[in-house]
Amino acid sequence: MTTIVLSAGGTGGHLFPAQALAAELTRRGRKIIVMTDARGTQYPTYFPGAAIEIVPAAAFSDRSKLRLMTAPFEIMAGVVVALGKLSRAKPAAVVGFGGYPSLPVMIAACLARFPTLIVAPDAVLGRANRLVANYVRAIAGGLPLKRFLPKDMSKVVYTGNPVRPEVVALNGAPYETPTATGPLRLLVFGGSQGARALSEIVPAAVALLPDAFRAQLDIVQQCRPEDLEAVRAVYAGAGVKAELASFFNDLPARMAKAHLVIGRSGAGTVAELMVIGRPAILVPLPHALDDNQTPNADVLAEAGAGWRVAQSELTPSKLADMLQSAFASPDELAKRAAAAHALAKADAAQRLADLVDRIGGA
Repeated sequence: MTTIVLSAGGTGGHLFPAQALAAELTRRGRKIIVMTDARGTQYPTYFPGAAIEIVPAAAFSDRSKLRLMTAPFEIMAGVVVALGKLSRAKPAAVVGFGGYPSLPVMIAACLARFPTLIVAPDAVLGRANRLVANYVRAIAGGLPLKRFLPKDMSKVVYTGNPVRPEVVALNGAPYETPTATGPLRLLVFGGSQGARALSEIVPAAVALLPDAFRAQLDIVQQCRPEDLEAVRAVYAGAGVKAELASFFNDLPARMAKAHLVIGRSGAGTVAELMVIGRPAILVPLPHALDDNQTPNADVLAEAGAGWRVAQSELTPSKLADMLQSAFASPDELAKRAAAAHALAKADAAQRLADLVDRIGGA
């Protein structure tokens, strides 16, 4: 049985594409080994049937001076451990998904000359991926790369970013163009790091809208638990219908129902907007590492699928104007929805698996 090694960090942006690829490769009869750091003890639930191997790793950010000094030695130890594990596994290919836990494994795989591939979900190459980008055989791009490009761009293959099965099921869901008298459905979510600013700006903007406009609004908004009551009070005072929660387990379905989305522009969010096909006002997380969310948002904005606005520029007054302008042109919203879907690669997991098989000689 052909063995494929996957190496991923612990955040969702790295973990979910790895899960999607593992599921597709398992369906094709491949044996999966996941190499990660000590947090990997929780991974069996994410990668059923896969072998989990722990490799020492270290990050160069958000650490004390002592930890920064010891990080290179921890990474070197991880490379040695990974070399041993790879020599025993003899994988057909080694795939890195970024994040510091992937770095020792990918360095080891390049040194041992195994076929290698890194997955770059954002329009900016992440820091761990940048260190090995010029040495791997292929780079799977989720979005067109705009910064920190590899020397040889011919190795970049745009596979798209894998999305959840429930998003694939809504691929190209028909867009219901808003009407002059019907509800105007607005979905707002900001992720675990970014919801607070949107919980302050969006309700304040809605309160500035004309009474007739507010009466038509039907808002679904994800908020941090500590912000729920304050947001609820603003909407109630403005007479706006709003459903609020700290988490929605059916967010893709709610995205499909929305006429307009306001959110951050992580690679996963952008990919889901493309697959489902919905227009969005995107507010990049201002403190994201390497400002990776801004070029992600630009991919949609430049295609006419939405708008990108910096959080520092997004006042309640500006957002109120943007909402009135967007809903005043329902046919334009429908065109933006179609433009978003035109960028979609709903079969990204299959495309990625095809690339892995290709570099692995399957």
